[in-house]
Amino acid sequence: MQNRREFIRQTAAGVVGGALVGFSPRSYNRIVGANDLIRVATIGVNSRGDGMGGTFAIQKNTEVGTVCDVDERAIPKAIQTIQKANATAKPKSEKDCRRVLEDKSIDAIYIATPDHWHSPLTIMGCQAGKHVYVEKPLSHNPREGELAVEAARKYKRVVQMGAQRRSAPTLTKGIEELHNGVIGRVYMAKTWYTNKRSSTFVKPGTVPTWLDYDLWQGPAPRQPYQDGLIHYNWHWFWHWGTGEALNNGTHEVDVARWGLGVDFPTRVSSVGGRYEFKDDWQTPDTQLIIMDYPGRVSLLWECRSSNGRKIEDRDRGIIFYGEKGSLDTGGDSYKVYDLDGKLVKDVKSASAESDVQGRNTASPSLGMDSLHVADFLDAIRTDRKPNCDVETGHKSVVAMQLGNIAWRVGHDLHIDPKTGHIQNDREAQKLWSRAYEKGWEPKV
Repeated sequence: MQNRREFIRQTAAGVVGGALVGFSPRSYNRIVGANDLIRVATIGVNSRGDGMGGTFAIQKNTEVGTVCDVDERAIPKAIQTIQKANATAKPKSEKDCRRVLEDKSIDAIYIATPDHWHSPLTIMGCQAGKHVYVEKPLSHNPREGELAVEAARKYKRVVQMGAQRRSAPTLTKGIEELHNGVIGRVYMAKTWYTNKRSSTFVKPGTVPTWLDYDLWQGPAPRQPYQDGLIHYNWHWFWHWGTGEALNNGTHEVDVARWGLGVDFPTRVSSVGGRYEFKDDWQTPDTQLIIMDYPGRVSLLWECRSSNGRKIEDRDRGIIFYGEKGSLDTGGDSYKVYDLDGKLVKDVKSASAESDVQGRNTASPSLGMDSLHVADFLDAIRTDRKPNCDVETGHKSVVAMQLGNIAWRVGHDLHIDPKTGHIQNDREAQKLWSRAYEKGWEPKV
């Protein structure tokens, strides 16, 4: 059985050797070496899911069989994207994801729905015998993440979370260097995200004819339709979204946790607020989350959603600090510095397509998307865990969810480092899960 490190090393060797011909997605898929056709359904194709349908369509021996969305306007465009990537593709269209799960010809589903759908649909997919690629965050709340892990294991399905940097070959080498002591004992990681988002106001409205709003709400308790919420601003409302911490912070914190070699924290704190504007946002636009882990290790995430000034010349990134120096990365590349801040190593990706466009909401890195999709498909064919297996994804997501919970209750959280559970805090523990619309409760 091929393991994840062997797969990444083979990919990296192909990049270095020039086998990928500029590392385009089309050329990349030739090295996968797959023999079995995998039929995929893409669910949620208004933005991110549109482009990812094309990424799946170009993979070897892979067919996008169905496109599904509650917005009927999104489906024709998504089908066109898939057919542009693969002229022989003839995907069906579907509005209701439950009908997709009933289709026995579909082997795997790709999920790019709003956050409140991620874990419930992942669980439903596993129960229906489908493998699942789910965009970050894996879950809307920590309990859902635990259930998603349980479902993947019970039904023996491959579940990959969309943390693409886990499949980046150059970055993987950098993480291996960290683990091998290139900067000594690593005791801290600083991560950040910046943007220049504008204000958001919502108001009562009439459900558009092109939208099935009841299905859009799905597992979430019903609320009246509001203009200005769909399709993006739901991110800033707790009922459906998880704020910038999970919308973007998940990516950097996942890499940081990977490099630090840690699982669950012991203490989590968070400060910040909606500082730039007085509008309808419920989540912070300015936020610091600090996580302490066993072994004298800390992880910091800084967010400035409404102020575009970069940090270290990057709109998003990670710096690891160790006893002998530091290592920083923003995508599939890394730099190593000594204790005086002198650059001693600069390792660049073999492809510009693996650069991260930090403020691109649809496709921040086409090259890493292709690698991560290829890893998911290879994991299905070789019966192994993917690079960002559901349990790996859950540990990174729950760290940021704990940060949001700490911010919402206004005090530090003390955490069981074996389980990630909040200790001795009834107020915070109430946010471990959520209420669901009757009949939509996720069950394994």
